[in-house]
Amino acid sequence: MEKRILGNSDLEVSAIGLGCMGMTHGYTPLPDRHDMIKLIRIAYESGENFLDTAEVYGPFTNEELVGEAIEPFRKEIVLATKFGWDVLNGNPTKTNSRPENIRRAVEQSLRRLRTDYIDLYYQHRVDKDIPMEEVAGTIGELINEGKVKYWGLSEAGAVSIRKAHAVTPVTAVQSEYSIWLRDLENEIIPTLEELNIALVPFSPLGKGFLTGRFDNVAKLDANDFRRTQPRFQQEAIEANMAIVYLLKMIAEKKGTTSAQIALAWLLAKKNWIVPIPGTTKLSRFEENIGAATITLSTEEVRIIDEASAEISFVGEQYSKEGMKLIER
Repeated sequence: MEKRILGNSDLEVSAIGLGCMGMTHGYTPLPDRHDMIKLIRIAYESGENFLDTAEVYGPFTNEELVGEAIEPFRKEIVLATKFGWDVLNGNPTKTNSRPENIRRAVEQSLRRLRTDYIDLYYQHRVDKDIPMEEVAGTIGELINEGKVKYWGLSEAGAVSIRKAHAVTPVTAVQSEYSIWLRDLENEIIPTLEELNIALVPFSPLGKGFLTGRFDNVAKLDANDFRRTQPRFQQEAIEANMAIVYLLKMIAEKKGTTSAQIALAWLLAKKNWIVPIPGTTKLSRFEENIGAATITLSTEEVRIIDEASAEISFVGEQYSKEGMKLIER
């Protein structure tokens, strides 16, 4: 698979990575653990060497799963995980990036992941109670100690990115970015390009919506977290199907799938963008990595950009509480 360099680092990763959250968290019903270990190992054998997890997924069970799966080839992959929640104190929805909590978190993540270093360590959400300079300084110490190689931010705004980067250079920013959520293009992407920071889009398939498989909320499991999200309410789904029709039309012309067009679009936007679609099914994994072989011309990207910009999407990215935790 094509390889890309993450920002200002020496981390060479597959052009498409693997988001592991759904293997233990969020999307129900949850899959069999042994099947997920097998899937991660198949991903590695297929040339995908960039895996993403977090302490809060589960909590903890996702890192444990990933740690077991990658143990035979740990040094041959790029491993990303995240800190920044008060999960160690039983408050997984409250931010906590105090230096002492970061240090506790990294030690426990290392243990669960069965490793002595983390390639890319993200602050999962900006903690408004802790100065970014203090967070960056703590990460700088962990880098000097060899426990972390590089670091990044998730859903951070341009001001936070600049503050962090000035203290300890930021390698990547992981935020939601896809054809149906393009607000990063206003300020974040220009900032990342200026500072030579990679963008790692999570939910590059719109939490599955862009595949076209969810035209009705009833198709989601009763406990699926998407049922609580504004863009997955039935009225929003019906309005937002316009982007699904657009992708389907383009995919039919290219002889591919809608999901592959959505991923190929991201790869074509910038050569420093590395999407991390998640899946629990081998067939979907194969479909996703197949997107790396699809080339969209400048004209095709322009057509997609202009057509998607004309769609008035319904529903916020998250609930009101969730929106308070992201920066744009």
